[in-house]
Amino acid sequence: MKVSIIGASGYTGRELVSMLLDHPLVELTTITSRTLAGQSLHSQMPNLRSKGTDLLFSNPSIDELCGKEEIEIFFLALPHGTSATFAKPLLDSGKKVIDLSADFRIRSPEVYQSFYDSPHPAPELLKISQYALPELNPLSWDVSHLLASPGCYPTSIILPLAPLLKEKLIRADDIIANSMSGVSGAGSNPSEKLMFCERNENACAYGLPRHRHLSEIEEQLSAFQGQKITLSFHPHLVPINRGICTTISALSADQVKVEDIHACWNAYYGDRAFVKILENESFPEIKNVVRTNGIDIAVHHDSRTNRFTLCSAEDNLVKGAGGQAIQAMNICQGYPENTGLL
Repeated sequence: MKVSIIGASGYTGRELVSMLLDHPLVELTTITSRTLAGQSLHSQMPNLRSKGTDLLFSNPSIDELCGKEEIEIFFLALPHGTSATFAKPLLDSGKKVIDLSADFRIRSPEVYQSFYDSPHPAPELLKISQYALPELNPLSWDVSHLLASPGCYPTSIILPLAPLLKEKLIRADDIIANSMSGVSGAGSNPSEKLMFCERNENACAYGLPRHRHLSEIEEQLSAFQGQKITLSFHPHLVPINRGICTTISALSADQVKVEDIHACWNAYYGDRAFVKILENESFPEIKNVVRTNGIDIAVHHDSRTNRFTLCSAEDNLVKGAGGQAIQAMNICQGYPENTGLL
């Protein structure tokens, strides 16, 4: 099966290139970049020389991409707002699209405009997009040819929380999520605040009080729970290259124990390849999941406050981006979901 990556020069795009070159059932035939057009993959990603590919970056028009009959699936690793301009004509030409931007993660055009400060460029596609969080949502090309791959922060928060809200093991009010992200989560565009001297030996909160991913988190949890969920989300930037560590505080429902949380998680995730439930007072650590599609989750109970502390760790570029997109593709294609993934 032939696939293409549109926007292959950013951190997520580069990660996708590496993983898709290793995928045994996929042939990566086209990688695009406006800034790198005409340059070889090896010259820009020397670490991939051993993979034996002669791919070149290109900058074809949308019409040229739509006309590539041999390519079945397009991964869009583009900024929000830009992805939609590619997705619509590709879908109209019969292609399958997996979008890694925020353009199709949110159902409500009004919410999108509120958080992204512009009208949605293709609101009619919001009705057909599938929120591609594989552990919680059934995915199929029969439903639609548009998959919206979840954001990195939302993945780290929704996976621990959603089953517990659904089964009413925690209260839906007063949920607080604190997340720490590596610098790659901010993208590869040059910025003074992302320079080494600014980020090294430094950490800070940012995007408060309405980080854009909050819209996605609340909408998905509300849909899963069946009632409006409002939570506090506090993202932080920390001096590491990649990874997200999230800590969530939620009030326990009556008489709920840690064992009940584990039982619930096991019912939802016990047979899934990429969710590891830690026990015995363990804490998820980024070093244990980096460069994998895994997410580690754990729970602790504070008897003084009757609150559960839910912890997770993931790689923001893999489970939080490219790896999860490939996982969703595998499922829709009928492949084992861990094909080509660690």
